[in-house]
Amino acid sequence: MGVVIIDGSTVRSFVNDETHFHKSVEEAFASLDLNNDGVLSRSELRRAFESLRLIETHFGEDVATPEEELTKLHDSIFDKFDCDNSGGVDQKEFMNEMRNILMAIADGLGSSPVQMALEDDKGFLKLAVDL
Repeated sequence: MGVVIIDGSTVRSFVNDETHFHKSVEEAFASLDLNNDGVLSRSELRRAFESLRLIETHFGEDVATPEEELTKLHDSIFDKFDCDNSGGVDQKEFMNEMRNILMAIADGLGSSPVQMALEDDKGFLKLAVDL
């Protein structure tokens, strides 16, 4: 875990740097595409979001969420990524949605620097700070 100082312009700069952003997305996509077929399945994307533990904790404390609620949430996330409704998320769809997510984070951060603890040293926000 590392502590960083970040603001919206840091994230925007990262997303707008085509070389670094594309490379980071390609690496993330490849790590999620477990069967190397060039498409993220519903289960591959779900596994990625489950590993983030965004839903199962509340300020570091584990909370029980009914399985049907988790499935509904993960399905809605998958549907957001799967823009063409093909049943799989290709690299272009993944990149576009990650761009949207990161730009929303940038908008939320605004121009005031924020101190943030990041658990994943390879995550997009850490890469933005490093750039």
